[in-house]
Amino acid sequence: MTTWHLEHMAALDFESSDKDADTARIVSCALILGGAGRTPDTRTWLLNPGIPMEPEAIEVHGITDEYAAKHGMPAEQGVSEIAKAISEVVAAGVPLVGHNIGGYDLNLLDRECRRHLGDSLEGICRAPLTRVIDTMVLDRQAAPFRKRISEKQGPYQMRTTAETYGLDWDEEKAHGAEYDAWMSARAAYRMGVIAHTPYRQRPAWVLALRPNRFNALRDITVDELHQRQIEWYREDAANYQAWLRNKAKAKDKYDPTAVIDGRWPLRPAPEPEAGEGS
Repeated sequence: MTTWHLEHMAALDFESSDKDADTARIVSCALILGGAGRTPDTRTWLLNPGIPMEPEAIEVHGITDEYAAKHGMPAEQGVSEIAKAISEVVAAGVPLVGHNIGGYDLNLLDRECRRHLGDSLEGICRAPLTRVIDTMVLDRQAAPFRKRISEKQGPYQMRTTAETYGLDWDEEKAHGAEYDAWMSARAAYRMGVIAHTPYRQRPAWVLALRPNRFNALRDITVDELHQRQIEWYREDAANYQAWLRNKAKAKDKYDPTAVIDGRWPLRPAPEPEAGEGS
């Protein structure tokens, strides 16, 4: 049996026009084939999303509307090329890895496929996505209840996860699709290494975790890990929903009607509104 962290992987990351996967458009994408001693093979795309980007999104990735319009390929062409590349990865059985890949990236690509290509991502792949590794899901499971690093740096964002697992972080390169994709693959490997290290030989911060759930990542295949992530994501969503509905705990974020979708790695696309175009 090949344990999940020793597999060749395809690291995937997008930069987009806003943070809502249902409405966002792809601006850039990186797909990196590597892992287990393999020399990385990187493909990148820059797209013209065809709509104005949210200022907050531009602040994150630094790609302006003008730059994307001048240098980016047409959205339909870019989405088609990316979807084809992903379908080849899926057909080859190579796991897709990314940070929040099931919470955001794959749903973003699915909506873009529907918008420009007239089919779902799984329809284009001609197979369900059953070999996905989401480092945000793994990190929340293995090292729960981490506190925010600062007002601007959340407990499970890519930088925090990378630094937690001993990876050097370059803020000047960060938030580019290629950098973030590669860091997610490296973080996944580090998590796997810790899980497969004898308990007493693990880093001190891991031994201090309460609860310490790294053993849930040990001695399993990618397919088994995928199924576990479905449950972990559902549990996290249910817990967050309950927290939001608890006025004493949520305080200013209290929302008695909050609904957090726990489906992973793909959520059903919303029904298009009457007369909605691309």
